[in-house]
Amino acid sequence: MHPLDIIVLVGTLAFIVIYGITKNNKHSDIHGYMRSGGSKKSWVICLSIIATQASAITFMSTPGQAYESGMGYLQIYFGLPLAMIVISAVFIPVFYKQNIYTAYEYLEGRFNLATRQFIALLFLISRGLGSGLTLYAPAIILSTILGWNLNLLCLCIGVAVVLYIYVGGEKAVSQTQTMQVVVILSGMVMALVMLIKYLPAGVSLKDAAYLAGKMGKMKAVDTKFSLDGRYNIWSGLLGGFFLSLSYFGTDQSQVSRYLGGSSVKESKLGLFYNGIVKIPMQFFILFIGVMTYIFFMFHSSPVFFNNKSLEKAAFSTEVKQQLADKEKQHEVIEIQRNNAAIDLVHARNTSGEVAYTDTLRALEQQDTAIRADVKRIIKKNAPDIETRDTDYVFLTFVLNHMPIGLIGLLLAVMFCAAMSSTAGQISSMASTTVVDFYKRSINKTGSDKHYVNASKAATLLWGAVTIAFAFYVHLFDNLIQAVNILGSLFYGTILGVFIVAFFFKSVKGNAVFTAAIISEIIILLIFFFDKKISFLWYNPIGVGLVVVISSLLAVIFPQKKEGLN
Repeated sequence: MHPLDIIVLVGTLAFIVIYGITKNNKHSDIHGYMRSGGSKKSWVICLSIIATQASAITFMSTPGQAYESGMGYLQIYFGLPLAMIVISAVFIPVFYKQNIYTAYEYLEGRFNLATRQFIALLFLISRGLGSGLTLYAPAIILSTILGWNLNLLCLCIGVAVVLYIYVGGEKAVSQTQTMQVVVILSGMVMALVMLIKYLPAGVSLKDAAYLAGKMGKMKAVDTKFSLDGRYNIWSGLLGGFFLSLSYFGTDQSQVSRYLGGSSVKESKLGLFYNGIVKIPMQFFILFIGVMTYIFFMFHSSPVFFNNKSLEKAAFSTEVKQQLADKEKQHEVIEIQRNNAAIDLVHARNTSGEVAYTDTLRALEQQDTAIRADVKRIIKKNAPDIETRDTDYVFLTFVLNHMPIGLIGLLLAVMFCAAMSSTAGQISSMASTTVVDFYKRSINKTGSDKHYVNASKAATLLWGAVTIAFAFYVHLFDNLIQAVNILGSLFYGTILGVFIVAFFFKSVKGNAVFTAAIISEIIILLIFFFDKKISFLWYNPIGVGLVVVISSLLAVIFPQKKEGLN
């Protein structure tokens, strides 16, 4: 890396951490430490929500997802706006009326302590795994490409995040996230500008979108209903709705973002803005991935994007020769594909359009086959090396083709995203641990200062757990999918309990607690033994199981008494 890029990267991150520490170092009560003293405005809430959800995985893996599969991933967010409306109408008024610090406090008053702590435990498990993956994802990719030590990267990011959470609490998280979002969006806009700038002479942005459409990359909606289809409009509207409803309505990492609002109105507006912004933002990020695909249609690309892993696999003369042969075949196809793309642009709206389209698609299939051969060679000779390389596509463009200085900015984007998302998760796990377990069942009579100190200790604990998990977690086939899969394993059950709490008043604590346990077991069995059902369907299935089972148990075993235990 050029020294200027290092200065930009380190300077950006250092400023954010120092700002988070120095601006938010006075908290004497738990309300200020966990809920920002009820001072957040709607735009801060919106940016904080976006920053918590949009991890480094979003900005490294999502463009790779679009490079490989096109815009279809966007459908996962189609149910989000409706979820924001439901949360604003139902969840937020109840949470504010109860004056709670975590979403799970409400469940004790509605059901019992066992239900509250079981759902809180599910959250801690899912978010604990997710936070480790959020930290690990950028570290493994950056360490692989830059040659930096993986564990040292995880440690540095984790310690920086824990430091400003420890000192400043929820307010530090929100304020640093606001700056991080600005850095992230600025960097991504510059990346798109450069991708457009690098288009060949005579090829406009409109031509690039036309080429991407001809190659199937611009198709954002699939109307075919399928349980095993990972992304279609039905799984997006229904599964995405329940995923968003659970994540934003019951996941403390998001609930804590808007519980610190200065009023119910500000919290609702913050969620409303998020519902408006999220789909266009994801479209923008996916479009960057599509434009990266078009960029490599006209510029040289590696036959395998994870170059360091390719070097590790080529440990013998025979393997090196096999890979070299595939590289030459790939280079020949690239030249032909470049010419065919130019020809197709010139033949647009003419009689030759179909023929040139068929030629370009055939060349793309040949290149895909060559890349598949390379992956088979790698897997055969080095089974431990991950052969899915789409998470490295966008970063390859950044490091090899962005101007000096902007490389540092784009790397800062990755680190800022990792820090903002990890901070929101660690902060929420700390508050849940203190409020739902320590303060409720271990020490009920502590002072505000005592609980602030307990929250700081919990921050250190979960920071250590997150870093430790990041040291040992292994790369999933695609990082952005892995995060949503982990969430979907638990979100259905969690949301189901809240749905029963809000809308099924006849169902009491024992019934819903038993139903939650049974439902979670069933979801885990489906995940491990039925690979035909897409993970997005786990969310409505989990909700349905909790509602049906608890309703049946309430009829078979009626319970009269309810309330706090």
